[in-house]
Amino acid sequence: MNSYDLQIIQERIGYHFKNPDLLQQAFVRRFYAKENGGEDNEVLEFIGDRALDIVVVKIIIASFGFYTSECDDYDQNNDFDEFCCEYSEGKLISIKKKLVCKKTLANCIDRLGFADLLILGRGDQHNHIEQEDSVKEDLFEAIIGAVVLDSKWDWQEIQSVVEYMLEPRERLSEKDDDNYVELIQEWSLKRCGELPRIYVGNADYSRDHSCLVRSNEVRFINRHCGKECVINVPEYNKTHFRCELILKGIDKVFISEGNSKIEARKIVCEGVYNYLEKNDLLFSIQDEIDSPNRADAINQLEILARRGYFSIPTYDFEQRYDENGNPIWKCVCHIKERKESFYSISTSKKDAKKSVAFKMLKNVLENDN
Repeated sequence: MNSYDLQIIQERIGYHFKNPDLLQQAFVRRFYAKENGGEDNEVLEFIGDRALDIVVVKIIIASFGFYTSECDDYDQNNDFDEFCCEYSEGKLISIKKKLVCKKTLANCIDRLGFADLLILGRGDQHNHIEQEDSVKEDLFEAIIGAVVLDSKWDWQEIQSVVEYMLEPRERLSEKDDDNYVELIQEWSLKRCGELPRIYVGNADYSRDHSCLVRSNEVRFINRHCGKECVINVPEYNKTHFRCELILKGIDKVFISEGNSKIEARKIVCEGVYNYLEKNDLLFSIQDEIDSPNRADAINQLEILARRGYFSIPTYDFEQRYDENGNPIWKCVCHIKERKESFYSISTSKKDAKKSVAFKMLKNVLENDN
């Protein structure tokens, strides 16, 4: 791991290490340390696991807990100022488990692109353990542990990093708003094969940028590279954090501000998405499938469904027999949001399904924008 890797990691977790060696240690697996000397990430993982629990419980309680004095009908003379919660203990335990479960933490590591940076022993490399969810979970916790030690148990910093990496409030929210952070990450991976460069820090524009404020839009010219920078700030004078985002192949630096690192990142990603949409740079449904074909049509339809273009297709089968008594299969394909349905007939049930899936696939690719 080199200094550039460490810089990228710090940008992606929204925290700058005073001791970068701790961050590198978070990526060192035990077998590598045994083979090469030095410390591994297991103690950091232990620390991070406990710190993560505390922060997540704090966030959950802040989301669903309240005091009776906060209620409109509270009577100071007759009511006790007790602590209440919208959910029972069992429900709270369930919510917490969902937020910190192996799969959730592994998905966060995948989204951040950190698994490939693990420092592995020879046996680990041979077995490709970086692909295992449990290993990604350990890495997530070790990074939090490194932040705990580097910040000297500064809970404000620790919670900031947990929120930035895990996005727990987004997961607790019942809203169905678009997740622009994930949309931009997916776009960048598909277009460039890498995640966007994102830097989040305290708002301080005098160092690198000259700016012109126009209503709620601010345009910057970076003095070092001369690139135009575009920012959309809802409350320009009340914000404290700045987020800069760079997409490979787009000759702009996108900048925004927010009252938190999470908010600043969300705002800039929404702005980038709007820019891509305005300039016709977003992928269409036709871009999702590289090579539509009959053999893979069933899976290709499901890929489109899981990416939100429509519901999972359903298939209805009817068995008939020809004049010689041989079975003939009719398969009908439906998609909930579409008026058209298609059918195919074959002597093979599997072949009938492939054929009708391919008919539906061609239809959605030809007719959907």
